[in-house]
Amino acid sequence: MHYNLSSGSQIPSVALGVWRAPKDKTAAAVKTALKSGYRHIDGAWIYRNEEEVGQALKESGVKREDVWLTSKLWNTFHAPEDVEPALDDSLQKLGTDYLDLYIIHWPLAVPKDGKPADYDKELTANPYPTWQKLEEMVEKGKVRNIGVSNFNIRRLQNLTANPLKIQPAVNQVEINFWFPQVELLEFSRQTGILLEAYSPLGSAERVKDSLNVPEIKEVARMLEMTPAQVIISWHIQRGTIVLPKSETPSRVTENIHLKKLPEAAFVKIENAVRAHKPERGSNPSKNWGLDFDIFE
Repeated sequence: MHYNLSSGSQIPSVALGVWRAPKDKTAAAVKTALKSGYRHIDGAWIYRNEEEVGQALKESGVKREDVWLTSKLWNTFHAPEDVEPALDDSLQKLGTDYLDLYIIHWPLAVPKDGKPADYDKELTANPYPTWQKLEEMVEKGKVRNIGVSNFNIRRLQNLTANPLKIQPAVNQVEINFWFPQVELLEFSRQTGILLEAYSPLGSAERVKDSLNVPEIKEVARMLEMTPAQVIISWHIQRGTIVLPKSETPSRVTENIHLKKLPEAAFVKIENAVRAHKPERGSNPSKNWGLDFDIFE
């Protein structure tokens, strides 16, 4: 399944995420994913495994134009003069001359070689100069689509209040059973800024909890699916792109073999999701020494 973007591009609804994928396991996971039918790989400069992704793509035999490649602009490269060199570094490591999607990884501009706590307050408050450079990368043909990650509604409204040539195609955020992002999902539907769900099965510490939710297990038994397949299918039926992560070949394959949930099953899970207080799985604000919550 694909979603249509305003650019005319079609983005596959399920991607292999390579966050936290060890360098020595990344290539094998990507090759398994491509062999299993994945055509969307979600990576980032800061994951430190782009060379392995590029090597796997080269060895897979799958044509470059048949794979959707995403990378992300790290915090220390938000200054306009640093955007293109950072992009070029990712392109070189991935072994390609263009990206299908390039995303601002966090709404935090940090001086080059600086610490997060020394962030650039002006550029963090209004990333328009960074965005203008991303638009330029589209004009140069180095990027097909541009977007953001970890932006809340306020930050999205703040960015799009500028005279943008290109609207954000996506917003990649944490979404899972424990943190369903109901308001942001509604905003996404209103604006057409598609949501991409990272940690879709829950943050690392909560995956086991997610797979043992009674409603999810019940639907899984009824449809002869695994709990993970049920959760990923639920994400897609909400209208979000899903980024499940695994290096285990059987799970990589399992996560793309999905089927549509009956409406009653979907509603059962959606009701369970909304019945508890939302709990975010990860927030780097304190570890980065910031004087504000990056999600507020």
